[in-house]
Order: sequence, then C-alpha cells, then structure tokens
Amino acid sequence: MPDYKILPNSLEAEQALLGCILLDNEIQRDILSEIQPDDFYSEAHRSIFASMQTIFMKSIPVDFVTLTNQLEVEKKLETVGGIDYISFLTNSVPSAANFQHYLEIVKDASARRHLISTSQKIINNTFESTNGDDAMRYAEKEIFNLSQKDMKTDLEAVGKPGGAMTNLLKTMSELAENKGKLRGIATGYKEFDEITNGLQNSDLIILAARPGVGKTSFAMNVAVHAATELNKKVAVFSLEMAREQLMARSLSSVSKVELKKILTGDISNDEWKRVWTAEKKLSNSGIYIDPTAGISPFEVRSKCQKLKLTEGLDMVVIDYLTLMNLNSANDKKESYRQENRNQEVTQITKTLKQMAKELNVPVLLLAQLNRGPDLRPDHRPILADLRESGSIEQDADIVMFLYNPAKYNDTNIEDEPGTVYLNIAKHRNGSTGEIKLKWVGEYTTYLNPNDKIKAEITN
Repeated sequence: MPDYKILPNSLEAEQALLGCILLDNEIQRDILSEIQPDDFYSEAHRSIFASMQTIFMKSIPVDFVTLTNQLEVEKKLETVGGIDYISFLTNSVPSAANFQHYLEIVKDASARRHLISTSQKIINNTFESTNGDDAMRYAEKEIFNLSQKDMKTDLEAVGKPGGAMTNLLKTMSELAENKGKLRGIATGYKEFDEITNGLQNSDLIILAARPGVGKTSFAMNVAVHAATELNKKVAVFSLEMAREQLMARSLSSVSKVELKKILTGDISNDEWKRVWTAEKKLSNSGIYIDPTAGISPFEVRSKCQKLKLTEGLDMVVIDYLTLMNLNSANDKKESYRQENRNQEVTQITKTLKQMAKELNVPVLLLAQLNRGPDLRPDHRPILADLRESGSIEQDADIVMFLYNPAKYNDTNIEDEPGTVYLNIAKHRNGSTGEIKLKWVGEYTTYLNPNDKIKAEITN
C-alpha cells in the first residue's frame, strides 16, 4: 500500500533536471519556460529554480557561478544546502541529453500533487457548504480549472513552422481543394453560411427578434442540423420551454409531420413511420437540453465545462437572454436583484463571451427586441432595438435579426408567402447582409427559399 502521507514526488528527477539546466545553456529556455517553481516538491529546489529564472530573465547564462552568486544575493545559499549542494547538482547527471525525461517526471508528480490539493479543497468546501448545488458547482469549476492548467498559449512568431501563418495557409489550401467547405459549423442555410463561413469557434452570436417571430425555431433548426447532419455535440439551454416542447418542435421539423398532429396524436400510419424515423435520428444525435429557468451565466459555463470534459462540446444555444439572471434563482446565499438591469445584462454577455473563448465553441444567444420595430413605419429591426444593454452589441461577434413582414402586413408582392428575412446587422470578422428564408409554420421549420419539403422515410 502506498504511503498517502507523502505526496507524489521524485527528488532524483528534480535534482537531475536542475543539473541539466546547469550543464547546458541550449536547453535552459525549454525547461525554464515549461514549468514553475511550485512544480518542484522540495522547498530547496523551488528556491534554486526561482533563482535560475531570475538569472535567465537578465539574459545571463545559468551556471554554477551565476547561480551561487544569485543565491548569495538573495541570502538563500545556505538554506538550499550551500555551495556543496549546488556542486552536487552540477555533477548529478553526466549530460543533459535526457532532460525531457526528467522534465516529464517532475511535471507528472506536480500534476498529481495539484489534483490531491484540489480534491482536498473540494472536500473542505463540501463540508462547509450549506447548499449541495453550490458545492457541486465549486467542484466542477476547480476540476475544470485544473484540467486547463497546461492548456496555455505563448507569444509566437507568425512565421514559425506549424504556427499561425502555416495553419492559415493549410486551411486556405483545404478550402481551395474542397470548394464549399466551411471553416465553421454549417447551419444548413446557404446564403448565411456563405457570408459567415459557418458558426465560428469562440464567437458570441446574437439572434434577436420580436416575440412570436420564430427565434427558438430557427435556433433549434440550426442545433438539430449540427447534431444530426454534422455529428456535433450541442448544448441547449431552454429557459422558457420544457424539454418535451422543444423535442416536439424538432420532431415536427425533422419528420415533416405537422406540430399540431404531434401534440394531439392524430397521426396517420405514414406519418407514424416518419415520426419514428425522425425520433431515431434525434435520439442518436448529440443534443443535450437543460430547461433550468432563470439560470445564471456561471451555471451555464459550469455545465458546459462538465459536458466538454465528459462528452465533448461543439456548440451552445441559449434561449434566451432576457430570462437569465446574473445569479441563480436557487442560490439563497448570493441571490439578489440588481437595481440596474443594464449592468446585469452587461455582466451576463461578457461572461458568455468569455465562455465562448474559454470553451472554443460558438455560442448562439437569443434575445428579445424592444417595441421599436412595432412603432416605426419601417418595421425592420435595427441594433438600437436590442433590449436592456448596449453591451449586447458590443460583446457580440455577430448580431442578426429575424423579420417577418407578414406580422406587419409589410409583405412584398415579389416575395412568396412565408418569406422571412434574416438580417446580419453586425459581423465582426466579415460582411453584413440580408438573407431570405422560407418559414413553414406547421412544421416549425425555416428553409432556404428554393428548398422543397422533404418527408423521407427510412425503411
């Protein structure tokens, strides 16, 4: 049985690694930039490594002379073992050839110690907490932060082999060889995908409209397409509808059986076949639905972190912003209602944008428009119609509006019945524009203008 009172460590590997730094100037940069003093178990080794970093930052080679001098200046030489111990480190390895092996041993032991420390913090917090949900969120956050510890980026020359420019040219070459291939997640709406190149990782995308225009249907059409056609993992947070309501809409959209028939069960044998085919398609997809009302952005982030670690995550849909709270309605200890809702929304959108970057996925956030479009002769939404906060526009990478002219009797004689406009009003990394879609209300489905209804049955 292992002795659990002694934390994981390898003093021999730590000594060998410090010896390699003293032996070879060429590998000093690789080691000193890869780990930190707290990755060493021995307090003396932590002090020695910190002094090595100080010397290196002065653009001075780290060797026996410079190290002993720095330790003397810092009055740490005797506490780390004196000149004799530094001399021992210098002679602890015959060469620095195996430094990568020693480095991995030190990093592995450090990772396990950090895991033990984090676990202890979680245990202590669980004992002290009076709310099980709080304790669970704290544990998820700590484990996720620990898993991200080594996922760090550095300053990098754009021309470095395998760097940004190389990756960009590789992507361009792949796109050139595969005409029509998108960099982001395809939505299934051709004109939109041409303008945006798909939904891009780390983007916060706002979809806004007046009530009853079909925001939820459009978002679910995109989510279902990503999950069923592209095998993506999609997290859907529905603050207004229950899981069953969303699935009824999705089942209608995929099966092309009218929603009212699905809700009443008045379905023919042929329609039942289409329903079962659609059910199988949806059940096998990577759609995950959370119907928590009044959820906070911190809870959304915590749940998405957990899903990304356990199942994977490619996209997030949140329906919708107005129903979110800065703090969970169930959080008795921290719950409060800010006097200024604008400030609250600002914090929510900033947190969701940070989440999109942190998880490296597109986040599609639905939002309600104010009454501006209803009051103007021109009923088309504009950016000023976003409710509650200018930060929505500021934090978003894309802002788009759904506009249904039939709602205002604004129908153009040239447009077919059911024409709805999707206006990309802001696009941080591309062009804007207006796109025509076709709304088929009985199936809660948006189509491309020239698409025909397909009711396919798998035998």
